[in-house]
Amino acid sequence: MNIRTIQEPSLTLKSTYKIPKLPLREDLETKAVLKKAKEARAALAELKGTALSVPNQDIVINTLSLQEAKDSSAIENIITTNDELYQSDVVAQQFTSTAAKEVHQYATALRNAFKTVKDKGFLTNNLIKKMQSTLEGNDAGFRSQGGTSLKNQQTGKIVYTPPQELEKIELHMKNLETFINEDKLCDWDPLVKMAIIHHQFESIHPFFDGNGRTGRIMNIIYLVKQGLLDTPILYLSRYINQNKPEYYRLLQAVRDDGVWEEWVIFILEGVRVTSYQTIRLIEAIKNLMHSHKNKMRTDLPNIYSQDFLNLTFSHPYTKIAHVEEALHVSRPTATKYLDSLVEIKLMRKIKIGRDSYYINRDLMECLSNVHAL
Repeated sequence: MNIRTIQEPSLTLKSTYKIPKLPLREDLETKAVLKKAKEARAALAELKGTALSVPNQDIVINTLSLQEAKDSSAIENIITTNDELYQSDVVAQQFTSTAAKEVHQYATALRNAFKTVKDKGFLTNNLIKKMQSTLEGNDAGFRSQGGTSLKNQQTGKIVYTPPQELEKIELHMKNLETFINEDKLCDWDPLVKMAIIHHQFESIHPFFDGNGRTGRIMNIIYLVKQGLLDTPILYLSRYINQNKPEYYRLLQAVRDDGVWEEWVIFILEGVRVTSYQTIRLIEAIKNLMHSHKNKMRTDLPNIYSQDFLNLTFSHPYTKIAHVEEALHVSRPTATKYLDSLVEIKLMRKIKIGRDSYYINRDLMECLSNVHAL
């Protein structure tokens, strides 16, 4: 039996939850929901504009998607440090820890799904399976055997049993796929729909492992699909992490008592709060880039270029090989460039094994203190 431990409050199973067919019959766009949706959309629009003001979109995609991966994985008790993350080399498949590998797999799944949805405009079950496959490193697909239940971490009691038969899982996921992609089925605000989609997916629980992280990637990708974001940078996982007991309480409250409004408002507030947090982070990165640019142009006029500056901000740790490849220069020239940044204290050089890493200290500190923004 695959009994998953989740950090729920002390709840007991009242009844067997019957997963509804979407769209729901009841109208969830109450006054309170519409008011919160309006606030969340305004915050998202501001975030979308702020992200576009960064000169190189790879900077926000690479750095912020990795932070999102770190926060989302932490919800599943996959804990790693920024040092472990940034010293790992995903291209060479060299990771400093198992946790760092899993976080990088999350970031890879997020970026791949983003590219697919931007290219094709659909969030399909095949893409959802690919996300989970990248996360878990296998091609198991939807659960084909029964025995999966979720239990309370404190009490050990089973609080929810999702569909057990593959046929039912596939039926629910097909309905969810239709609801996601056919906007004419329901004229609710896309943010309200996102909250419903997330709850529905977590209740179907279609995979043996990786459901939570896959569902949180789906949140971001759905916003991209609906044109509410251009880049996958919303830090919704951070909000869930900070409010984990309430998140799990409300998930179960819908199943036990049909309390949809409270759940939807919780998710909408998460969108609003994390949009403004991410805006502050992006602005902090932009200010750092401006400061570094001025110092490089003043102290290193023969070395400075916008491409070089962008490279030093696209990842907190830079290697000589990265500069060689990005700027099309020789290894001695790349080494000279990076060592020059060390001399003017814009970078710190460390040696790990045979490799030298050049750390953008200011960017590293900014990302490490993201929760304080």
